[in-house]
Amino acid sequence: MPYIHERKGWPAFRWSRERLADSLASVRYRQGRLIGRMEGLGFQLRAEAVLQTLTEEILKSSEIEGEQLDKEQVRSSLARRLGMDIAGLVPADRDVEGVVEMMLDATQNYMAPLTKERLFAWHAALFPTGRSGMREIVVGAWRKEASGPMQVVSGPVGRERVHFEAPDAGRIEKEMHAFLDWFETDAIIDPVIKAGVAHLWFITIHPFDDGNGRIARAIAELALTRSEGNPQRFYSMSAQIRIERNAYYEMLETTQKGDLDITAWLEWFLECLNRAFDAAETILASVLQKARFWEACAGEPLNDRQRMMINRLLDGFEGKLTSSKWAKLAKCSQDTALRDIDDLVKRNILLKDVAGGRSTSYSLRKL
Repeated sequence: MPYIHERKGWPAFRWSRERLADSLASVRYRQGRLIGRMEGLGFQLRAEAVLQTLTEEILKSSEIEGEQLDKEQVRSSLARRLGMDIAGLVPADRDVEGVVEMMLDATQNYMAPLTKERLFAWHAALFPTGRSGMREIVVGAWRKEASGPMQVVSGPVGRERVHFEAPDAGRIEKEMHAFLDWFETDAIIDPVIKAGVAHLWFITIHPFDDGNGRIARAIAELALTRSEGNPQRFYSMSAQIRIERNAYYEMLETTQKGDLDITAWLEWFLECLNRAFDAAETILASVLQKARFWEACAGEPLNDRQRMMINRLLDGFEGKLTSSKWAKLAKCSQDTALRDIDDLVKRNILLKDVAGGRSTSYSLRKL
């Protein structure tokens, strides 16, 4: 069975506007509604929502590919680049800085043309050492014939299952020229539909040795940002794709082994996007909870360590907060950590957890 890029007429995709009409209308309505609600929050809370959303987008897009990034490094790198003054910033590794740089370029500079040189810069930012894990790869350039066929495989060595094979390296220059020309010149397609088509088209070409999935999702984010005319991101498509990762890969494989009618793929893309708006409500609730907490504690004298650790808890602290964790994260002695904690407990800002154990743990008071 031929792959989609081997079909006669490639890449003349087609789809049913009628089948997509309701889902597209729902997405467009919810885009406008979400942006309207966020605009009503004021600058400070909007900035916090953007920071949370972009942090999730970057973390989950990497997780889809099996790569775990440090959340605090991602958050700190984003905050510095967005000019946000938040406590507890930590230095970020080069690979974190690179993926943050790519995502901010895609969303903040969304009206800048998508060019070959821009994609090369994104790719170089993703792989600052010129390696993917232990493997040396071609960076900042299209993959070469010497790399062999680009296949998506699974399974143990000797029993691999080939899910997809991309076009030969010799076709990439022509294929990418056609893609980039379409992306910048076709003004008839709704930008949300364009995001779904671009995602599929780019990942089918698979022009790089590695990083194609992350770059495809960044391209989709760029198109979605253009569809809203607003660089502020309040929902994460990648976070939703991460939740539905198996369905995502199954739909990609089915589509890439099908014909040029990609209606089913676009239906899934729009439905996934709609579910991403549901998740955005969680971010909104978190931002509002944080605002209410600090409003309630407005008159409380707090030192920098206490402010930083309270913000960590409000942002979703993983595991239980103990005095030893406090000391490590706040870079202070155990005695100082205990004094900080005891002070907050006395003022009913922190509560001792009921559950016992070798170490006493603490949680924020519910407002």
